[in-house]
Amino acid sequence: MPVTRDIVATYRGPRRVVRRLLKMGVREDRALAILIAACVVVFVAQWPRLAREAHLSGEALNPLLGGALLAWVFIAPLLLYALALVTHGIARLIGGSGTGYGARLALFWAFLAASPLILLHGLVAGFIGPGPGLQAVGLIWCGVFGWFWISGLREAEWSA
Repeated sequence: MPVTRDIVATYRGPRRVVRRLLKMGVREDRALAILIAACVVVFVAQWPRLAREAHLSGEALNPLLGGALLAWVFIAPLLLYALALVTHGIARLIGGSGTGYGARLALFWAFLAASPLILLHGLVAGFIGPGPGLQAVGLIWCGVFGWFWISGLREAEWSA
């Protein structure tokens, strides 16, 4: 199934999508591709906000974009791998029987599946700026990401 259909299907039933991804077998290249795609989408989502900041402050846009690129495409994947390791360890302590790959896939997929809301957040940050609208979109993104991640982690750790 194409990634876009999987993302839409995740909004209807995140556990089913993660279950299907896990049934495809352990493919670390797939997990890494999902993670990098999610990080690139988050980087792109930062563009409107960074353009607004550069315009309002008189700064050059390119250094801001370079910093966001470094943060989201090179550093964030390492931190997300570490977070997946920690959550897998915690899941094992409380009775989970899944694999590290399952924990990574659940986190990375949740991050990619919630990316449409990150794009919306970036647009609101760029065109409207700080305020209740931006906070509302950010809160919705956090809730959806948490739902996807917890559902996927339950599937990966306790349904195996």
